[in-house]
Amino acid sequence: MTQAIAENPNTIDANGSQLALEHLLKLATDLASERCTERLLENILLSAMALTECDGGTIYSVIEHEYLGFATLINKPLELHLGGTSDKDIPYSPIPIFINNKPNEKALVAISAATRKPICIEDVYACAEYDLTAARQMDEKTGYHTQSVLTIPLENHEDELNGVLQLINPRVNGQVVPFTKTQVNLICSIGALAAVALTNRQLIDNMEELFQSFTRLIAKAIDEKSPYTGGHCRRVPILTMMIAEAVHQYQTGPLKDFTMNDADKHELSVAGWLHDCGKIAIPESVMDKSTKLECIFDRIDLIKSKIEIAKRDAEITYLRNKLNTQGRGIEELTQLEGVYQQEISYLESELSFLKQINLGGEFMSDTFKQRVLDLAERFKVTIDGEVQPILSDNEVKNLNITKGTLTNEERDIINKHMDITISMLEALPFPKHLKRVPEFAGGHHEKMDGTGYPKGLTRDQMSVPARMMAIADIFEALTAADRPYKEAKPLSECLMIMSKMTQHDHLDPDLFEIFLKSGVYLNYAKQFLKPEQIDHVDLSKFTTN
Repeated sequence: MTQAIAENPNTIDANGSQLALEHLLKLATDLASERCTERLLENILLSAMALTECDGGTIYSVIEHEYLGFATLINKPLELHLGGTSDKDIPYSPIPIFINNKPNEKALVAISAATRKPICIEDVYACAEYDLTAARQMDEKTGYHTQSVLTIPLENHEDELNGVLQLINPRVNGQVVPFTKTQVNLICSIGALAAVALTNRQLIDNMEELFQSFTRLIAKAIDEKSPYTGGHCRRVPILTMMIAEAVHQYQTGPLKDFTMNDADKHELSVAGWLHDCGKIAIPESVMDKSTKLECIFDRIDLIKSKIEIAKRDAEITYLRNKLNTQGRGIEELTQLEGVYQQEISYLESELSFLKQINLGGEFMSDTFKQRVLDLAERFKVTIDGEVQPILSDNEVKNLNITKGTLTNEERDIINKHMDITISMLEALPFPKHLKRVPEFAGGHHEKMDGTGYPKGLTRDQMSVPARMMAIADIFEALTAADRPYKEAKPLSECLMIMSKMTQHDHLDPDLFEIFLKSGVYLNYAKQFLKPEQIDHVDLSKFTTN
């Protein structure tokens, strides 16, 4: 039957009231400081069980406003602890709160959730008001006898349902007794306290989820902005966290005492996702410059047109001279033909040369640079009546870029993304547990010898996580198959380049050692590199022992 809640000998005396108050105060403190929702729910259940001295109980969380999911289930006589902080999952499906828009009458917790009222049952086997078939069937399976049941909804200050708490079989002197009015009021107080704590935790979780989604949104926007570096902002944080976990687990060497807790790892992950956020302000014409002559369009096509004009001019000159020498003899005509063919051959050869160096994949030697200058001085073309060199000063300057596709001015613009990144991140009011995000994210282009940018920091001036990100950024860039200015390199070549960078004091040698010995480089390669890039790697060439 449903219990008419009244006082009986099982009441809490003055001493008990004092203990209950102390318990509530401790619970309030614990709930306010608990960051894990699973532990939070379990603490609520354990506190309610302790205050009522009952055998067990279950706490449910609300799923999508429609279901009650089992969060933690405890039964002391059966030595049962499922869900929560245990390593055992609860093998029961979520319970629908409503069926056909009516309260689910087959589950007491659903009725309590739907009506938002506490339900107290004195004897499960004598109660006719509710369908308690499920409880009786569970008793048959376990051999346990459920008698007294208290079910209360957990509502917050906005009348939103956060969960349901159900307790079974309080005891006095070892005997199961009904729940008293005092106990019900006390558990309702715990329920109100718990609902506030759950709401706060959910608000914090929702804000963290929103922030995390926002960081990924920025990273995706940057990757989408450039078709050539798509995926970089996604891959760097993944690789950074792989390195961080390896260093955390490593038990030897100079970094054996370095550890990271969950909060530290989260902070580094956020920094990883935002490490290039300043690129959002860099013009696409510079960021995506895949050839030396590219501006809004690749000027190699313009040069091809000018060379075609020069070839026609040479042909016209030849034909004119040929007309002027008619009747002068075969030798002079042959000489004119030879000069003409030499000029055409030279122009075609130089066009092929310009196409090759325009890609920026080769080091521009002084000989190559002089070759560009000779072409610019040797040929002129007439366009709209204006005589001009076949290569403009700006085209010569870009073609003679020593390495890569960017001029010094364009390189400065690209490098400025780090100043912008740091400025953007330092302007954000990060909470205490994320205060180091600007430092972590802002250091991935620094070098251990202080020759990096933007601040020229040395190894001792950088944190370990910032040095990790430098390795992640370099390795991702070297192995990426989507960069416009280079072909995808094999794994062994990438590691050889990084090894030389370590020897030149550009990368942290201790971190690079762990990067290799832990196998992070290979695990990453298997996930993100093309199969043909993953060649044999002889670690003895790169490690000290």
